[in-house]
This record gives sequence, structure tokens and C-alpha cells, in this order.
Amino acid sequence: MTDFDLHFGGPDRPRGYLRDVLAERIAAVPSGGRIDWVTYYLRDRRLARDLVRARERGVEVRVTLDGHPRTPDANDAVCTLLRGALGERLRVVAARTDTLRFRQVFRPRLHAKLYCFSHPRPVAYIGSFNPSGDDPEERPDIVERIGDHDRGHNVLVGILEPTLAAALTQHAKRLHRGSHSGSIRFRPAANRVASAGGTQIFFQPRVAGNPVFALLRSCGPGHQVRIAASHLSGGRSIRALIRLADRGARVEVLAEATHRRVPPKSLERLRAAGVLIERASVPEGLPMHAKFALIEGPAGRTSIFGSFNWSAASQRTNSEIGAISTDPGLWDAFDARWKDLQGPTAATDSSAGVSPGS
Repeated sequence: MTDFDLHFGGPDRPRGYLRDVLAERIAAVPSGGRIDWVTYYLRDRRLARDLVRARERGVEVRVTLDGHPRTPDANDAVCTLLRGALGERLRVVAARTDTLRFRQVFRPRLHAKLYCFSHPRPVAYIGSFNPSGDDPEERPDIVERIGDHDRGHNVLVGILEPTLAAALTQHAKRLHRGSHSGSIRFRPAANRVASAGGTQIFFQPRVAGNPVFALLRSCGPGHQVRIAASHLSGGRSIRALIRLADRGARVEVLAEATHRRVPPKSLERLRAAGVLIERASVPEGLPMHAKFALIEGPAGRTSIFGSFNWSAASQRTNSEIGAISTDPGLWDAFDARWKDLQGPTAATDSSAGVSPGS
């Protein structure tokens, strides 16, 4: 697994493990180097100060943030901190339509998580982790709404393969300087797939078909598909998994406990189709925010990971990053993490203890 630097966060890891991985990478970039970040939530002021210090020692630092995420004021404190130090190198994506109830129809949410570092070796981290905690935590109300991601289950995959790392860094630059209207899906760059060493990187939104759904359509009898899903609510996603089970594949889903992210109706439809689905049982109600899938079949083993959710907004409008890989070391690591997540006491829907409004 020489082309990857894989890290899992969760209640079985030290608190803030993934944010510390990012802090170490910031510290390792020397004067003349470059850091490009794109993320949905960034509330960690210690990391923000690390970025400021990197800028002060001569690192080219560019940060692109969603200016109006689901919790609208979540990024405000860090934006204030970074704006004075980075100036135009801080891009806060926002639009007048953001205050509308159905604003995702008008502007894709910047849901991608992408952390690029030029030194000591170029690497681009993708996955599910937002640095959404703070220490000291002055807004526990925000953590209550979005979950404690410094302790919950998340994943970061560092892409070290040069072609792929360069493609991801270029994508970060495009997101920093480009428009974030719905027309982004029509651009050639949005519809390209970067490939090297058995791994494909793709971006959403796109006009070209989603490579994950294309892969699922090729599965049937003799295939096992396992999905760790922090969100599972989109009609297209539900139908794709039902058709997959109808074709004879064994489909297992380990879903987040909150009913807002994974509605009971979604579980009912999938169970009725023969999908084996359960909610993750995580201590203290911590989020199961990891997003990955594993496919085994006659042709081999494939792992899927990135920022994208199995939700309508993620498939239609959000800015997302996904990866599909046949790397055996990567598959083994995700397979072991699946078993960790599954654990001995995965919760049924009736025992999850989460209200429908969560």
C-alpha cells in the first residue's frame, strides 16, 4: 500500500487523531511549499492557526470553504481568523440563494474534503473527515448538531501516487478559483476520471455517469457488496441497492444511527428487498461518519471511498470526490475496519435510541 497513507478515526483512536494527522502534515511543509485545502466544515482554530503560521514562514496556503453549510454559522470563527492572514487565498463559497430553504437546488454544497500538501512528498488526503471540532469548545450546540467528529468514526486516505496526487491538487485549485453554480457539471474537468495504479479518482457533480453506480450495475450472483453509509436517503441510491439485491448479489449495509441521515423508511425498503442492513452502535452517540464500500466478486476485490453520501443531494448537486481502487492493501485495511465498525453489538433500528428528528 505504498501509494496510500490511510488513517481511521474513531472512539478506539485517540481523540483528535485525524486532525493531528493534518497538523503534522502542515508542520512538515517548508518555506516555498504549498498547502491547498477544501472542506465543508472547518471549526478547528488550532489547525487554522497552524495554517497561518505556515503562511508566515513562506508556505503558499489556499483554503476553500463552504460559507453556508447545513449549520450555517459553523465556519464563521475560523473564517474570521483566516481572513486577515490569507486574504484572497481564503475562498468562502456562498451565494444569495443560500438563505433559501431549498438552496441546494441553486448551488452545490462544497461537501468535498481535500487536503493537499507539497512536502516532504506530494500527497492529497480525501475521505470523510471535516476538522469540525474545536478546543476549547465554545459552541457545544454546533457539536450537538453535527456530531463530535474528533471522536466519531471517520477516514482519511492520503493519495501518494504522483499522477493522482497532482490531479487532486489541480482539482483543489479549480475549486478555489472557479464558479460553484450548477453549471460546474458541464465542464470537461468535472467529467474526467484520473486513473493510475488500479485506482480511479472522480468528481461530482458531473454529466457523465457516476462510476460507482456503473460498477454496481456490473455486480450480480457471486458478488458481495458491503457499504458503510453515514447517509442513506436518496431514491436513486435505494433503487440501485434494491436492484443489486434483485440480481442476486449479497448486499450488507452498516448505517449511521441518526434517523435524519438514514430514515427508517429507507431501511424498511432495503430490508424488504433482502438487503442486510443494521445501524452502527457507537458509544456515547458518536457519529459513524465513515464512507466506504467493499466489493468482492469473481473478478477480484474493489474498495470505494471518498466524501460522497448515498443521498439525493450528494448524487445531484454537491461538490464531491470519490475513489475506486483494486489495491489489495487498501482493501485489506477497509475490510478490517468494517469488522471493527460492525462489532459485537450493532444496533437494530428499534434499539438505536435515536429520535426521528435527529
